[in-house]
Amino acid sequence: MGSYTHRDHHSCGQNKKRLNFGTWNVRTLINNPKSDCPEKQTAIVVQELARHNINIAAVSKTQLAEEGQLREVSRGYTFFWKRKPNHDPCIHRVGFVFRNKIADILPELSLSVNERLMTLHLHFSQNQRATVISAFAPTLHSDEEVKEGFYSDFDNILASISRDNKVILLGDFNTWVGRDHEIWSRTISKSGVGKANANGILLLTKCAQHGLIITNTVFCQKDQLKTMWRHPRSEHWHILDYIIIQGRDQ
Repeated sequence: MGSYTHRDHHSCGQNKKRLNFGTWNVRTLINNPKSDCPEKQTAIVVQELARHNINIAAVSKTQLAEEGQLREVSRGYTFFWKRKPNHDPCIHRVGFVFRNKIADILPELSLSVNERLMTLHLHFSQNQRATVISAFAPTLHSDEEVKEGFYSDFDNILASISRDNKVILLGDFNTWVGRDHEIWSRTISKSGVGKANANGILLLTKCAQHGLIITNTVFCQKDQLKTMWRHPRSEHWHILDYIIIQGRDQ
């Protein structure tokens, strides 16, 4: 799970607010009746979000069908999701999880673009707004048509956002962006991991086109604190879940 902190304040420096954002490929939010674990999947997720003090999280691969919301009262979070009917495959679903105090005052709820992209509009103050995007990108071996469709929708969403809005892009992009800061100096910083793959080059190109920076590469930490997935054959660890913002907000 990756995280990002947004600080909002007025010009005089008063009334500062802090929101922590996160992203997590939860693999499923459907309870397994054969599991020995007594807790619901959603309860396990919010327990971790609370532990990391996350206010808003994008979740991917929820496997939940249609649309709905679920409130975990004990931990103070609400899940939102929206997508295809029950009879369709529900592998790639995306959604959001908010602290209840945020969910209760949202002027605009999420708008589902497709089963891989979901947007949320936030008003931090009278003059400051943000569009938060929950994403789950196709894998490296997905059909090219599927990849092109995803990034076409990705482009359309970003093109529709007002220049005055902040952009916070959260999700599992199934890609390795590497550490080649000299080539992608405006898109990644000096603390990347490994080498970029074909999906990574595609994401880097799109981020460069839209003036975005991948924050996972900004902070100087040990690799084991940045990576979250181990390749089954090479056993190398990689970053797949990314938090991406506009370069001007770095």
